[in-house]
Amino acid sequence: MRILIFWEKYGDEATKEAFKTSRRTLYRWQEALRRESGKIQALDKRSTAPKKSRTRRIDYVLAERIIALRILHHKIGKRKLTPLLRNEGFAISEPYIGRCLADLKRRGLLPKYRKVSVDARTGNMHERIYKRKAKIRRPKGERVVEVDTIVRFVNGLKRYIVTAIDTETRFAFAGAYKNHSSASAADFLSKYLQLAPIPALQTDNGSEFAGYFDDACTRLKIRRYHTYPRCPKMNSHVERFNRTLSEEFIDHHRMLLRDDLGAFNEKLVDYLLWYNAERPHESLSLKSPLQSIIASLPARECQMYRSCTSACRLKK
Repeated sequence: MRILIFWEKYGDEATKEAFKTSRRTLYRWQEALRRESGKIQALDKRSTAPKKSRTRRIDYVLAERIIALRILHHKIGKRKLTPLLRNEGFAISEPYIGRCLADLKRRGLLPKYRKVSVDARTGNMHERIYKRKAKIRRPKGERVVEVDTIVRFVNGLKRYIVTAIDTETRFAFAGAYKNHSSASAADFLSKYLQLAPIPALQTDNGSEFAGYFDDACTRLKIRRYHTYPRCPKMNSHVERFNRTLSEEFIDHHRMLLRDDLGAFNEKLVDYLLWYNAERPHESLSLKSPLQSIIASLPARECQMYRSCTSACRLKK
């Protein structure tokens, strides 16, 4: 606006010399102000993208041949389509075929294939329907209980140890199971709730944390967060606990894990009692999780669970 005022007062040559602005630009600014009735917002920068962008025109014969090959060979990709089409006389490149496939898919010209599964009891085939739920990410700094699974092969047998740790108190829990089902994870969740409260949960996207486990979280009204795929560092606390548990306990009881899961879990409980009550933690200034929890409680709350003796009654 200041340049336009200078231009009206001193003319073209002085404006061009002072501001290095062409007459064409000055007239364009003046016209923009006139269209907006003198509003200064008319001089704001706007998108310079063309109103009509160029679109790719695929040769009709090539498009028909690509569609025919995709109908004949399900989901064949650009890397295999390129040499096949070159052998038929088409002068094309692999990136061009990839762009053609994207355009044809966007226009709905490529065949759509639905995933089906077979019912083991009846032998009937039915379409698989996937219901994707929105994945919620944990806000930075929020306290959660991180849950994960350790998989161990012992002489050809698979065993699964579900682990959990509180990111604030470092209170940890674990349990071994024979299968990798969501029912096992839901059972583990119910056992954890008998020991400590759960402010919120964070898990990866494993299948054991769907189904019954997801239903249990909904029923118990536990807020749940997910990590990004292939991003274990988001569950860093439980991943570090997994390493400690493996080095200090699992590696020394592999045969028990294979032969007697009940005895393994009994010994695991003894280890967890020592881990939570006595083992010093670097992150807690060399205190155990329970020592740290007790130290953080006010004095009155620390005494509330002690037995009421006759001396206490006299003081009251």
